Amino acid sequence: MIVSLPEQRDKTEITGGFSKTGKSYAFEYKTGGKLFSLKVKALDVRYEKLVDYLSKNHFAVRISGDFLTAGFRIRKIRAGQSMESDSLKPVSGDLIKSMVERLRTSQIVIRDNENKKASAITRIPELRDYVWCMEDTLPDNIRDWAYSTLRLLDDDTIGADEKRHAQHALSLMMSVQWKTSFFEPIDPHEARQILDDELYGLEEVKQRVIETIIQINRTHTLPFYGLLLVGPAGTGKSQIAYAVAKILKMPWAVLDMSTVRDPSALTGSSRIYVNARTGRIMDAFVKAGSSNVVFVINELDKADSNTSNGNSADSLLTLFDNLGFTDNYMECAIPTNGVYPIATANDISKISGPLRSRFAVIEIPDYTPKEKKIIFRDYSLPKILKHLGMKPEECSLTESAVNRIIEHFHDTPGCRDLEQAAEHLASHALYEIEATGKKSIRFNEGQVNRILGFD
Repeated sequence: MIVSLPEQRDKTEITGGFSKTGKSYAFEYKTGGKLFSLKVKALDVRYEKLVDYLSKNHFAVRISGDFLTAGFRIRKIRAGQSMESDSLKPVSGDLIKSMVERLRTSQIVIRDNENKKASAITRIPELRDYVWCMEDTLPDNIRDWAYSTLRLLDDDTIGADEKRHAQHALSLMMSVQWKTSFFEPIDPHEARQILDDELYGLEEVKQRVIETIIQINRTHTLPFYGLLLVGPAGTGKSQIAYAVAKILKMPWAVLDMSTVRDPSALTGSSRIYVNARTGRIMDAFVKAGSSNVVFVINELDKADSNTSNGNSADSLLTLFDNLGFTDNYMECAIPTNGVYPIATANDISKISGPLRSRFAVIEIPDYTPKEKKIIFRDYSLPKILKHLGMKPEECSLTESAVNRIIEHFHDTPGCRDLEQAAEHLASHALYEIEATGKKSIRFNEGQVNRILGFD
């Protein structure tokens, strides 16, 4: 941080406080009964919030640094106690030291302010005004529920916990943009390009996805049925699901059914409990900020397992129907006509008939050795090299080396082992380049056998 030059050049440590006028900061201090102000001319983005915090709270700090032609460069900020001004407050030295050190050794992620999600509205007067202004944009049942909830919040006979839950539920509901079920046309050529970039082969799968896109373009609504991708592990089912979400240009949420052991994890818990909360499905709507969401449901075949608390698959059925989904915490039916489910499974026989009937089933076959060779050479290895910041010529393999890898994994379903092998070889090549100063590494069959432990 650089501030304008102080009049006294004999001091390299000054006690005072930061101030803010508009968007500009200054450091103010008193000496000899006179107030001086040093304008902040340059400020590292890492320290902007810290300076803002110190100025808002009028904390006394000590700055120290050195003199430059451009101004006084601040090298240290520590807690200080002003002796000549009652307007500055003391601040914990440990707090300042901890914040400055953390910021000094951290990197700040610059975010696009236009894409920031709107702050949640939580105060009751603001919620009341928001509901009134936005009522025409809300579905009828949600509008009625919102006004009913506001009346409950005004009822003095309602307990504090019930009011707290009702207020939280209303805040969550208003944070979601409840859109219509009208969908803009999607360019099928662009969709095909995304599929080709993300996936090799799988022409039948790509054809089904393009058919879905054309159907949306004709009807401007989502299809009645989602997609169920069935196949061995490692065949790219989840990758296909994410590609479809990207094509639809909708926010997406992931439900991993292998971790769901209780339906309440999806549907939420009743507000009669003090620690009640929403379920994962409602959480997904809130996180997306939209009622139009692609739900990527991994391992759907793990959902149809009965427990003493019920069957989690039953909760998914209401999500897939256009009749609305009800979260136990929200106590209101949520429209689901903007939900597009894409599920993956290894064993379709473990999925119940009613659940299976909600999807168009697409079988994902395992790759042939020829396809695996192309995937390793043209997809897996380039992907790993790009991740490691390496150029293609820095790590390459002979034809016999590639054939050896494919031969070793010929009976292994999917391509995960191929990607792991590519990462192992690329990491070894990077080590050789850094350790020996070589410009590039080309592996032969013998080296592949030794590095990957095939012998």
